[in-house]
Amino acid sequence: MITRCLKKILFCAALLALSSSWAQTYPTHSISLVCPFAPGGSADIMARLMANKLGEALGVPVVVDNRPGAGGLVGASLVAKAKPDGYTLLLVTGAYPAGAALAKQLTFDPIKDLTMVGTLTAYPFILNTTPQAPFKTVPELIAYARANPGKLNYSSSGIGSIGHLSSELLNVMAGTEMVHIPTKGGSAALNELLAGRIDLLFEAPTLSLPYIKSGKLHALGSSGKERSKSWSTLPTIGEALPGYQVYSFIGLGATAGTPDATVKLLNQELRKIVQQPDVIQRLVDLGGEPQASTPAEFRQFVDQDFRKWQQLIDLRKIERQ
Repeated sequence: MITRCLKKILFCAALLALSSSWAQTYPTHSISLVCPFAPGGSADIMARLMANKLGEALGVPVVVDNRPGAGGLVGASLVAKAKPDGYTLLLVTGAYPAGAALAKQLTFDPIKDLTMVGTLTAYPFILNTTPQAPFKTVPELIAYARANPGKLNYSSSGIGSIGHLSSELLNVMAGTEMVHIPTKGGSAALNELLAGRIDLLFEAPTLSLPYIKSGKLHALGSSGKERSKSWSTLPTIGEALPGYQVYSFIGLGATAGTPDATVKLLNQELRKIVQQPDVIQRLVDLGGEPQASTPAEFRQFVDQDFRKWQQLIDLRKIERQ
């Protein structure tokens, strides 16, 4: 009996030693951060910010690997099927649960096959129009859209994108029928609005703020729960439509099965990055707010968004892709 107990103790000690050894040796070489969108977009901007800071913290290069396609699911699939060793990471954005909810068939489980490490920031979208639009506020937009069903159109980076679903949620809650004009991703939807070929666009602050400040676009409202601290004069859409709320986020994911010690280390470093003054200022400048989370909190948030978008897709009878 004593011998058995001793063996168990030695076995547990060996496991702890291995875990400690892994935490101390990881990482030993460069890490790939898969950005599931094309270079130049808001996700790519955040990916490079995170890669630079994470590389400094871990002491190894963190290289951004852009793998666009299928609304971000091409890159996510690559990470889901990678070796679970912490050397292939995923930039997880609000588009991830939206794209997964719309997918007709997935080659991986969007919840079980990825480990959510933690968040860097969360940010609302800005509902943009042109300065020439016949409405200047969200209530005026709703009144105009109700009086002219099917006349207004909006664009997005593609069917099932978070911009598409945010607009459809507005249609549902406002009782309007605005028409979707999808593009092929990247900055194409923004260019369509700037050219005056569409009427409305939900866009991340990272891309739309420069054009708003220059007067080329007009901001109708924010999709956040509360007004932004850095832009308190911009009303929320929820002020006109109580309950309307959409956030995107930027976080870090890894392949399911990645050692707990590695996930813990990455989460710890991510939390430190979020607290750095220059990072905080950069995120605020880009229209976001610093937001750290535990892996469990991040997973819960992604799961809730996934289920919300599934319900909306069913309600609006959006064809799954």
